Amino acid sequence: MTNTIKSYENAVTKKLDKSRIEITASIPAIVWEENRKQALKNINDLVTIDGFRKGMVPENVLISKVGEHSINEEMAELALSKAYLDILIDNKIDAIGKPEVQITKMASGNPLEFKIVSVVIPEVKLPDYKAIAKKEVAKESKKEIEVEEKDIEEAILKLRKSRVPHEGHDHEKMTPEEHEKAILDSLPEFNDEFVHSLGEFKDIADFKEKIREMIKQNKKYEAREKTRILIADAISNETQIELPEIMINSELDRTQAQFATDVEKMGVKLEDYLKHAKKTIEEVRKEWTPHAEKKAKFQLILNAIATTENIRPDQKEIENEVNQIVEQYKDADHERAAVYAETVLTNEKVFAMLENTDVTHLRDL
Repeated sequence: MTNTIKSYENAVTKKLDKSRIEITASIPAIVWEENRKQALKNINDLVTIDGFRKGMVPENVLISKVGEHSINEEMAELALSKAYLDILIDNKIDAIGKPEVQITKMASGNPLEFKIVSVVIPEVKLPDYKAIAKKEVAKESKKEIEVEEKDIEEAILKLRKSRVPHEGHDHEKMTPEEHEKAILDSLPEFNDEFVHSLGEFKDIADFKEKIREMIKQNKKYEAREKTRILIADAISNETQIELPEIMINSELDRTQAQFATDVEKMGVKLEDYLKHAKKTIEEVRKEWTPHAEKKAKFQLILNAIATTENIRPDQKEIENEVNQIVEQYKDADHERAAVYAETVLTNEKVFAMLENTDVTHLRDL
């Protein structure tokens, strides 16, 4: 094939619903038929014919066994994979997922005609996201973060409960009320000796002051997360996006995988959990769908804002995040971890911009 012959010709694109696009085009006969040698090799490596080693079947025997049509199909598939990629690049089409491919005409000596339906990243028409975020931040910033004495007492009680020995109590035969009473009756005394056993604290006063600060930081974090949810909801409500099903299903798959992991940490298999709950995985996924749609939609919004504002983490930030992931999850795939790290860091920077916050301080909260 010479450099002047393209991998395709007569390409026409048409927008469909649900963020899909239809592509019709053809591949010159000389282009798709030049894949014959590779097609024969691919088929030869797969078929098994008595009397011949795999991959060593003579061409005439192979053709008589599988037929010309099978060879043409393999040639077409090889040519289509190249043509499809070139069409996407030439037309700046951001396709996602596996396309639906239909060969409409395939005959030796003639152009190969085809139709492809592919899902594309949906268009996001952003509202005035900065004004929306500013309004939500202003509303929440008026609320003071206070640590009340009861917050400290509850934290202390929780710590004392965690130090109650379980020996001598037959918890399985107790009612919840009896179990709670048994714990309360066995609480260790809250004194200097107790706080010394928890860490490097001078005395009860020092311990309470540090507990107060810890609670305050937790409340700051909770307030920040609440503000982010309000910002996300407000921007999403002003943004129209035609979400493709593949993105919703991808989010549902992630939710299912995480749910299965969480259930198994409790020593229960997902199948057993569903059986006990008297639900199918399809029913559970249906319950998750509204949240999955919401999450997928806002991720697209975050991506669009990051592109508009030219926001992205530098390579060193990504590498540091990947190192933390790999250290925590030894079997983590490095490439996937890098994609995840870049997404998380970009989202963090976008939120920092929307909150008008210095991103370097975010991890301190």
